[in-house]
Order: sequence, then C-alpha cells, then structure tokens
Amino acid sequence: MPRTIEKIAFKATLQRPAEPKDATWTFLVLPSGASAKLPARGMVTVEGTLAGQSFQATLEPDGEGSHWLKVDKALHESAGVDAGDTVALEVAPVREEPEPKVPPDVRKALADHPAAMATWQDITAIARRDWIHWITSGKKAETRVKRIATACDMLGSGKRRACCFDRSGKYSRGNMGAPRAADRKA
Repeated sequence: MPRTIEKIAFKATLQRPAEPKDATWTFLVLPSGASAKLPARGMVTVEGTLAGQSFQATLEPDGEGSHWLKVDKALHESAGVDAGDTVALEVAPVREEPEPKVPPDVRKALADHPAAMATWQDITAIARRDWIHWITSGKKAETRVKRIATACDMLGSGKRRACCFDRSGKYSRGNMGAPRAADRKA
C-alpha cells in the first residue's frame, strides 16, 4: 500500500547567509513543529510551494533537530520575496527520492573501480546521497581526495552505507547545519 504523503504548512522568515558575502540565495529554518512531521531527521527531499511558487528541494538537517531550506535566487525572485520576509510554505516528502548529482571526481573514481561501481549501482538513491555528502563535507581538498579513495575501497568491499555518518547533523555540527544569517543591520 503506498504511503500517504501529507502536506505540511508553515511560515518562516527568509534570511541572507553571512557567507559568502555575495550570495544571491536566501535560506530559512523550518519551525520545529513542521520539521517534526517529516519522516527523518536527516536530509529529506520535498516538493511544495513557497509564497505560491512550486519547487522541489532537499531539506538539510540544522543540527538542532530541525531542517533548513536553501532558496535559490530564481525561486525567491519568482515568489517576489527576499531576506527579511516571512513566507508561507507548504511541503510534502517526495514519493521517490531523486538521484543525487554525482560530482565529476567521484564519478571518475567510481568508473576506475568496477567493484565500487557495482555496489554504487546497487544501493538506494538515499545511500548514494549520503556517500556524496560524506565525501564533499570535508573542509580541505586533501580530505575530499582521501574520502573518495576510502569510499571506493569500502564500496568495493560491498559496504553499502557511509561509515560514521550522522544524518541528523546533531553530533557533527561542524559539517552540517543551517548557514549563519547575515546581520540585517550590516
């Protein structure tokens, strides 16, 4: 029996991120009551409306038990809203998780490791998204290179999930969480 997907309605305030200074996007943090209705504390792909404009996006954990949404320039402009505005949203989890975008360096490494590629093709889209997030969440270039090699080794040996990955962001706030909002007075 297909699961029923209920829409979650709420209001939130759009914020401008402090970094990068020239960001053209905004973001919002879901109220805890709205976030609690989602099926997971980790990343959740939703479809819905923001100020009447349709969108699909992946909500990310904020490390505090809720989620945040990056609102790209096209969406906030088409909705006629900007940082500081309180907006009405209605969201629902998608029925099927979309395929994640695989960065070129990860795609090449997988192509060079047939056993890793075989496992990669056999795991779920959510598992692939988690691997990509774990690989790309390192702050240094050398960390990313090391994680790609480690991921290929683990996938090649049949491991299906990224090791030690905190999907909620609660225990790894340095790697996950909502952006810091820019000071509106600046």
